[in-house]
Amino acid sequence: MKKIGSLVLISLLSGFVTLGSYKLFLEPKPNSSVTTVSPNFTKAVSLGAENVDFTVAADEAVHSVVHVKNVTVRKVYNPIAEWFYGSQRGIQQQEQVGTGSGVIISEDGYIVTNNHVIQDATELEVTLNNNESYKAKLIGTDTKMDIALLKINAPDKLPYMVFGDSENLKVGEWVLAVGNPYNLTSTVTAGIVSAKARDLSNEGLQSFIQTDAAVNPGNSGGALVNTRGELIGINTMISSPTGSYAGYSFAVPSNITRKIIEDLMEYGNVQRGVLGIEGRELNSAFAEEIGSSTSHGFYINKVTSKSGAEKAGLKSGDVIIQLDNKKVNGFADLTSYINTKRPNDIVNVKVLRDESEKIIPVKLTKKELLSYEFNGMEFEDLDDSDKKNFNINYGVKIKTFNNEQYIEYADEFEGAIILAIDGQKVKDVASISNYLKQKKGKAQYQMLTKSGQLVRVIM
Repeated sequence: MKKIGSLVLISLLSGFVTLGSYKLFLEPKPNSSVTTVSPNFTKAVSLGAENVDFTVAADEAVHSVVHVKNVTVRKVYNPIAEWFYGSQRGIQQQEQVGTGSGVIISEDGYIVTNNHVIQDATELEVTLNNNESYKAKLIGTDTKMDIALLKINAPDKLPYMVFGDSENLKVGEWVLAVGNPYNLTSTVTAGIVSAKARDLSNEGLQSFIQTDAAVNPGNSGGALVNTRGELIGINTMISSPTGSYAGYSFAVPSNITRKIIEDLMEYGNVQRGVLGIEGRELNSAFAEEIGSSTSHGFYINKVTSKSGAEKAGLKSGDVIIQLDNKKVNGFADLTSYINTKRPNDIVNVKVLRDESEKIIPVKLTKKELLSYEFNGMEFEDLDDSDKKNFNINYGVKIKTFNNEQYIEYADEFEGAIILAIDGQKVKDVASISNYLKQKKGKAQYQMLTKSGQLVRVIM
């Protein structure tokens, strides 16, 4: 009987010890990360959105985001006025008002917004979060990246937003979009970073941050901020079949924005440096075709004459896999990094050449110094003086003209501005070179001659 009692007592004690050990050491604690151990790996499960505090970041951001009103005057045709008062009264001026958002970036009143928010404005007005309104002056714009810089003069120091490092932004990281959609001031929405280095133009210049934070008309020019309240992007556009938010929005990264703003303040225009290469992204099929051991990176087809790439020794057939410390998976990665640099900056380019890695320092060339030759013509991008002299904001300049068929007109064509080819508007040397490379036969050029004549020439 005593033996049975002893066995029962020992069993009970063993049970208590086992249960106590489980409670103390093994049972997951509430409100903590759970670590799952498998034979091959350890995985940490992060806390959910309900544990992320957005209030501090939102409170800091709303005071630095402003409402931008753009007044434009357009000429419209009024047939009734022409009928009663004659042709002079048939063309009337009509005032139109557009709105958007902007971000204060300095206590003395510098404001960054989108170029399309203030484009063609005859008058700009900025309203702060405290409802104070001021006339704004346009300092400069970058149409390619859709960024504009404004300045207001306020009697007091203004709350402003600090730039964060968009390069350190992670996919899946929480972000806030702050702006004035549909004239609803100080609106804050939350989402995550869906992708980085997103190019929607197919030209390789753009490098947007993609998020799923709700952005609508009026948010343009507003702030994309991280949970620390730092500016990591300028909201620019949405991807939508309806014109309203339908899932994804896009922002210009803060590192690119900051470089553009600094250029506009210091030089009055954007200083773009280029490597001076042409090529294509690698994928598994193309890598197999060229016998490459890597399926990511940027394959160089051609090195531009007189460029920094040519002087440094980059060659056709090289695969760029890294710029300084940034890995390059494709063209958007390459351009997003180069867009933060200026002419004469040196970039360490890591390439794969003959299946061996090489690091080649390249001094970036000023984009305007590079040109493109075709059919006896050498083209170059317009500078600010060209745009002012011809009163245009797009086109390509003919630097030299040696076309034998029209050599008698060389004096007139040299220095002329090409506006369109085969009816397609010409934006810059990159767009004209891409088109002419694929062109077979003659093309029709619409151009402004040095004397200001608009002519069409087939050659």
